[in-house]
Amino acid sequence: MTPSYDLLITPPQLRILMASGQPLMVFDCSFDLMNPPAGVAAWRETHIPGAVHADMDTALSTHGPERASGGRHPLPTREAFAAWLRSVGFSNGMQAVVYDRNGANYCGRLWWMLKWAGHDRVAVLDGGLQAWQAEGGGVTGGEEPPRAPGDFQPGAPLRRLVDAATVLARLGQPDQTVIDARAPARFRGETEPLDPVAGHIPGALNRPFTQNFGADGRFKSAGALRAEFDALLAGRDPGSVVHQCGSGVSATPNVIAMEIAGLAPPALFAGSWSEWCSDPSRPVAQG
Repeated sequence: MTPSYDLLITPPQLRILMASGQPLMVFDCSFDLMNPPAGVAAWRETHIPGAVHADMDTALSTHGPERASGGRHPLPTREAFAAWLRSVGFSNGMQAVVYDRNGANYCGRLWWMLKWAGHDRVAVLDGGLQAWQAEGGGVTGGEEPPRAPGDFQPGAPLRRLVDAATVLARLGQPDQTVIDARAPARFRGETEPLDPVAGHIPGALNRPFTQNFGADGRFKSAGALRAEFDALLAGRDPGSVVHQCGSGVSATPNVIAMEIAGLAPPALFAGSWSEWCSDPSRPVAQG
């Protein structure tokens, strides 16, 4: 029986899965924050055969009135996300595999969203497209033929989403530990290239999402990640963790890393700093 995957998958495991005939959809989440059209252009140029492009701006975020979070990349509602999944041919019985060429920054968002939509069988291709190609995986270019619509229906959420009001209400309480995935200079408020206010949520800990990877671009071992999160939390309850970043995207590798480390699935504040700093009544810390 072909195994299912709900966290990470290696290139050899994906090759076996692709050859098995098991219902499968591979998603390419490549994106460029500073040049959004570059993501789909990169997919058209090179992708794993059969991979569907999941665009951060049009599929994994919404700019319409119905949204599940605030911030620069608002989450679509679970129902709207499910409708997009159906439109690209995805069904509940499928294994999903997600990847990008950006250090799992963007595919982690789709991994989390599928869990949030109640779909557990989703795995991140460890090392992304680079690892796939380095290990001899085939690639193709151009558009993929359209698929017949899928029948995906959302189930009970498997991951927890929190909003700014919840984070504010629990600020400074022992049942909430905020972890910020942004680079240290942005966390400290020394620079802010994207949002109107510099700084961080008071009391937040800083763990840049890039710290989760080795030099080969793959996630560090479970033991190494566990030691690093234990040191960061310094006795705080892992179950109290709420992850955030600038707009709810680069926080997801921290979520995945905690789960690789064997820690309880943490919550995600998807609106993140971009939502938090949009209301001047919310406190800001620097340094």
